[in-house]
Amino acid sequence: MTTLTHLECSRCGSAYDPAAGRGLCACGGPLLARYDLHAARTGWSRDWIANAPATMWRYAPVLPVRKPPSIVSLGEGMTPLIHARRLGERLGAAGLWIKDEGLNPTGSLKARGFSCAVSMAVELGIPKVAVRSGGNAASALAAYAAAAAIEAQVFLPGDAPSSNYVECRTYGARVERAGRPMAPAEGWFDLGVFQEPYRIEGSKTLGYEIAEQLSWTLPDAIVCPVGEGLGLIGAWKAFEELEQLAWTVAKRPRMIAVQAEGCQPIVQAFAEGTPRVRRFENARTLAAGLRVPEPSGDSLILGILRESGGAAVAVSDREIVDAGLELAALEGIFAAPEGAAAIAALPKLLADGRLKRDERIVICNTGSGLKNPEAYMTRFPHAAAGEQDKLGGLITPR
Repeated sequence: MTTLTHLECSRCGSAYDPAAGRGLCACGGPLLARYDLHAARTGWSRDWIANAPATMWRYAPVLPVRKPPSIVSLGEGMTPLIHARRLGERLGAAGLWIKDEGLNPTGSLKARGFSCAVSMAVELGIPKVAVRSGGNAASALAAYAAAAAIEAQVFLPGDAPSSNYVECRTYGARVERAGRPMAPAEGWFDLGVFQEPYRIEGSKTLGYEIAEQLSWTLPDAIVCPVGEGLGLIGAWKAFEELEQLAWTVAKRPRMIAVQAEGCQPIVQAFAEGTPRVRRFENARTLAAGLRVPEPSGDSLILGILRESGGAAVAVSDREIVDAGLELAALEGIFAAPEGAAAIAALPKLLADGRLKRDERIVICNTGSGLKNPEAYMTRFPHAAAGEQDKLGGLITPR
């Protein structure tokens, strides 16, 4: 199983024993899991992976769970990497691929992180977990907590997509308004972004899968929608580990962050050359997962963008919906607004040369459009059926 050795502060470098439940470092910095990659390289191989289970747990040696019975899995991971030929032809970019995270359990990338974080909660004997979320993280936590038979409390904003609210209630989670403070005295363990070290470990399997699905090569660029940025940060961590394992030899991809014009703290900080973001006031966008005015992993995101030679770009809500409709019509992929934002960014990135038309580009669709159909409903106004429109028959009499 795991080659986990310790937890390390991403700011000050302090080391912690992973045998106890941990939140932030004493300095306030997020903790990152570290592994004995030499041991992993010696006792593990790409040939072994070829016969491993078709879930993210095929990468168990570089995931933190020590005891296999602790693993809480709903079949997350190994989502398809789809060659978007028709969309690529329209844009003049033949090497365009889409990593479709909408096919994960609970319909989003968040399933990876919570499979790992809830598994660690089980292993560490944590009985109650909580998260504050715009939607998809809440429903993913609720599902994995239900599978683990532990209590879950989620804090949703009033404008969260209705599907997320219904999911959380259906899975049996306790649902609260986002404005209400969490109550650590009651024993709830916070699984918010970077409030614990393991959601990023589940998220990083996105990067391992991209490399494996491209026959252990890496694309030239990866375009990710960024709210809190766990997908982007996790993928970069995977590429660092793969380099140390000597499983990939290509240069790491340029990482490109996409945000909504109505909430673009990373785009602003990247343009200004600052190491941290300024809180984006009055944030508004129909892409709920991008409505993060002050991401807690901002310094990590900005560092990755600069180290990789990447970029940050913002798109409008109108461009998001247009791109989502085009992707669905050309490729049969119904993307969440967040994933559609990454598609919307492509024409801008190709036009100004930040992406080259002959490059291999991977787009991360972080969720299914079924998670937030309201975002598309303005294009398809639908009135309730009248009496004259009802179907009749043996099953549904008039």
